[in-house]
Amino acid sequence: MIKIAPSILSANFAKLGDEILELGKSGADYVHIDVMDGSFVPNITLGNEIIKSLRPISKLPFDVHLMINNPDLHIKAFAEAGADIITIHCEASTHLDRSVELIKSFNKKVGISLVPSTHENCLDYVLEKVDLVLVMTVNPGFGGQKFLTSQLKKIENIRQKIEKLGKKIELEVDGGINAETAKIAVNAGADVLVSGSYIFSNQSYRNAINSLKNF
Repeated sequence: MIKIAPSILSANFAKLGDEILELGKSGADYVHIDVMDGSFVPNITLGNEIIKSLRPISKLPFDVHLMINNPDLHIKAFAEAGADIITIHCEASTHLDRSVELIKSFNKKVGISLVPSTHENCLDYVLEKVDLVLVMTVNPGFGGQKFLTSQLKKIENIRQKIEKLGKKIELEVDGGINAETAKIAVNAGADVLVSGSYIFSNQSYRNAINSLKNF
């Protein structure tokens, strides 16, 4: 079963609470929350206090993607704000195993993300400890970018690593996901799709989500 994680980076921030409620009614599986610091990526977005204010609105799992440098300094705050999954970048943590253990210490699911230029082998010594791997199929920082087909081989390779390990680890893909690219991402091995612009530009969020699940 394919899961859909709408990225609220593309939502209407003037009515963000209503947007999240609508996602819950429309068949979303996760709420994907992109946190950017203006350093690791060239943009600044939501912080832990906004996540905390949104937490009572929805029972959907909050899939929090930390696109920030030095994530260890902020993991506690996002855990306490209500994140269910905390995903950090292997490129942003000097001691990745330590960061993974820190997230686990707060009883949160752990995700590791890779930017397009990063090789999947960065996962080799932590994969057995994580719950999710997030492959970026755009260079992170802004919504609405085109899907990078160069990442399909990476998705395939990570799927093979997961299957070989024999653990239930979700393989999430984020960047340029629409009804066309959803199919090739899933065929490569993805089982969670993050989509922002495609869903929120559609008059019916339910129709958009269904088109990603049933391409």
